[in-house]
Amino acid sequence: MRILIAMDKFKGSLEAENVAFSVKKGLETAGIVADFDICPIADGGEGTTAAMTAALGAETVEISTTDAQNRPLKATYGWLAPSGLAMMEMSAASGLTQVADIKLKPLSASTLGTGNLMVSARDKGARHILIGIGGSATNDGGLGVAIAMGYGFSRQGISFTPTLETLLEADRITPPCSPWSVEVTVACDVDNPLLGPRGATRVYGPQKGVQDFGWFEARLEHLAHLVRQDLGLDPQNIPGAGAAGGLGFGLMAFANGKLTSGFELIAKQLGLEARIGAADIVITGEGRLDAQSLQGKGPVGVARMARQHGKKIVGVAGTCEDSPELRAAFDLLISIKPAAMPLAEAMSRTGELIEQAVAQHAAEFRRLGKLS
Repeated sequence: MRILIAMDKFKGSLEAENVAFSVKKGLETAGIVADFDICPIADGGEGTTAAMTAALGAETVEISTTDAQNRPLKATYGWLAPSGLAMMEMSAASGLTQVADIKLKPLSASTLGTGNLMVSARDKGARHILIGIGGSATNDGGLGVAIAMGYGFSRQGISFTPTLETLLEADRITPPCSPWSVEVTVACDVDNPLLGPRGATRVYGPQKGVQDFGWFEARLEHLAHLVRQDLGLDPQNIPGAGAAGGLGFGLMAFANGKLTSGFELIAKQLGLEARIGAADIVITGEGRLDAQSLQGKGPVGVARMARQHGKKIVGVAGTCEDSPELRAAFDLLISIKPAAMPLAEAMSRTGELIEQAVAQHAAEFRRLGKLS
């Protein structure tokens, strides 16, 4: 029997690769003998780099950059030298997790640190960058990325480096001397435009501390105007332009980025469909499986792909919402958190709880795998 273990992270407690190995250990403890295929997954948010680096056997590159509030930090990306492929996530530099220790300050939050990651990969010889843009702490439309890449801004003929607070003073934007030549593919699972009631500011701004919607809308609208006027591009209404505080727009405008489904992008890179086709049982999951998981999350993507190939599919999560849609997507759902256990304790014991819960369902695994 061949078992594919394609787990996403349990956010805040265990990375995807360690979750997968905990599932494997639980099965082995229960006496399940199988050929295991470990394939950590992600959907473009936090954990994307770690999952793809582990699955593809890539190396990890660490650089000095800055967080969303321009504080120095070390950030990493994955590097596959033979193909010139760099794998990264904006949250490693410009994410909410990097500024969780301070009060949110959206007026000064910048994607400059993410731009530094991209420039580092280019200078290393990257031919293709895959970047996930979930978990953003910024609402700057990719202004920081543009600055890192060498785009110039001027007011009345005089060059200056704008911030969000001074952006309205800019009346011209000019491309860098050396055009950006690296292919950029953006993992993005939302379809919001840059501006308006469904745009970056009004939909996602509040979680980053944005209160004055009009203030941010005016700056993003002005940035879009400069891009249209001086670069001849107008991606503001392309679905996904509003992702990550408008970084979707910025990557299209400044790096010719192509937006695609985060899960589909990562599944393709990992050869997931072929690996599902070769398996008898597929196991997937994340910290919580619920209605939100049905909206483009990685584990449900795995489950749907497994169904298409007629494979048995098991979901393992901290907690599983009892819904007809989820039950229909999986042959077996396993919640690892005991009802009486405090969440903090469960999160500190995630690996142990996964092993125990999986082992306790050995009979169901044997039934699904048609083992005696």
